[in-house]
Amino acid sequence: MEKFVITVARETGSGGHNITRKLSDVLGIPYYDRDLLRKASEVSGIHERLFGAADERIGLKEMLSAAEKVYTGEILPPDSDDYISTRNLFSFQAKIIKELADTESCIILGRCANFLLADRPNVLRLFIHAPIEARLARVSAYSLAWSQREVAKHIRVEDKRRSAYYHYYTGEEWRDAAGYDLSLDSERLGEDGCVALIQRMIPLFVK
Repeated sequence: MEKFVITVARETGSGGHNITRKLSDVLGIPYYDRDLLRKASEVSGIHERLFGAADERIGLKEMLSAAEKVYTGEILPPDSDDYISTRNLFSFQAKIIKELADTESCIILGRCANFLLADRPNVLRLFIHAPIEARLARVSAYSLAWSQREVAKHIRVEDKRRSAYYHYYTGEEWRDAAGYDLSLDSERLGEDGCVALIQRMIPLFVK
């Protein structure tokens, strides 16, 4: 089988991270999440803390800026005034994602990877979602100190943040089915059921 990449976008509380980890174990291939920030830092020389501060986040200044929209692939030189801008930080992340896709089979969680690799063969693009009741229950289970109102707010804010980040760099909508090959309801299928179904789908997308 040729090298392949699975990209995973997920709603907050849908279990997307757990599904990614389990899939990585079953397939015997690595998955990349915040590891991408370290790799981008090493390549760019920009402190990892700056990548972490901008990770899947868009501030008000960027959202209001007409000059910094939609990823173009350009990486600015170190002597540029915008070398540590969120746009350039994203471009370095995108460079790492594309290089990983060139060199190994792997799973990439979030960070617009489905958009960045959309024109490549042997890529399976997933979106993990679940009913709000299931997501509330999941987040509550690992945030015992939060009230239900706080949990609901967390889910709402995180989903809004991911959506804004995705739209800012791609010009497209995060939940638009056209951006994915497969959309899975983790409540209906269960985490293990999602993993099993994804395994069955891989031969359809990998030559």
